[in-house]
Amino acid sequence: MANTVIQTTIEEIKKMKEHYRPYLSEKNPPGSIFLARKDSCVITSYKSGKVMFQGAGSEEEVKKWGISDLNQATSTASPKVSGMPLPDNISTMSVIGSDEVGKGDYFGPLIVAAAYVKADQIPLLKELGVKDSKNLTDSQIVIIAKDLLPFLPYSLLKLNNPKYNKLQASGMTQGKMTAILHNQTHNHLLEKISPEKPDAILVDQFAQAPVYYKHLKGQKKVQREKIYFSTKAESIHLAVAAASILARYAFIRSFEDLSKNAGFTIPKGAGAKVDQAAARLIKGRGAAALNEFTKLHFANTGKAKKIAGI
Repeated sequence: MANTVIQTTIEEIKKMKEHYRPYLSEKNPPGSIFLARKDSCVITSYKSGKVMFQGAGSEEEVKKWGISDLNQATSTASPKVSGMPLPDNISTMSVIGSDEVGKGDYFGPLIVAAAYVKADQIPLLKELGVKDSKNLTDSQIVIIAKDLLPFLPYSLLKLNNPKYNKLQASGMTQGKMTAILHNQTHNHLLEKISPEKPDAILVDQFAQAPVYYKHLKGQKKVQREKIYFSTKAESIHLAVAAASILARYAFIRSFEDLSKNAGFTIPKGAGAKVDQAAARLIKGRGAAALNEFTKLHFANTGKAKKIAGI
């Protein structure tokens, strides 16, 4: 079971308890403040200020509390694979890797990137500092991404908020949107590098393989050949790490544009600062403006409206 722990304040834990009120358990473990069971995630907060998130949805729940890149979180889970088992030597293969950013952020788009790293390019990427993007600052992301862009084959798709909200309102889940974007980046990148073919395609697993393919039902072209799924895939092959860096770079640029449009700095994540920023936007431009800047189905919408007095 995935296990992610964050350290926070008692005040923040009180906010979490209120947020998870519909999911609270009647019995709490010794030393805990609350235990909640939401979908596939179990959230346990302790008097020490630690909050533990367990289960398949743990990382997304963590991101709702302003830790969008998990820099402040400690994950104790090992990589988990679904679908075909990973080849023993996958870390040294020529691989297309794909990853997404923005799923847990209230503001900003959903972005998926895929990158193709050939076996003989791995030493160069290591030299450029490519590694798990969760261990890189935004300034480091920008520098490394600019080094990669001139030579690394990649595909990047950005689902901006108005389109995201329209799809979500029509009944499409975030998981389905993410799967479609991953598949499309694979298709685009395979066309770009043709006739060359990768040894494998590695997806940073956000859904198990059967669920991923279920999301893609009805799509015209679904990649199934030599495709693998694993959590913590950034640590398995640098292609996924590179894809994550490129996705985060585009995400950073998107937030710069949103901030310029809003007239103030737009925060990442989905915590209390985000609620305040959204309320400021409502007061300045009206609630309708949220469609352009945010993922409306997040609980932050209601919180922001309450802060704004509407």
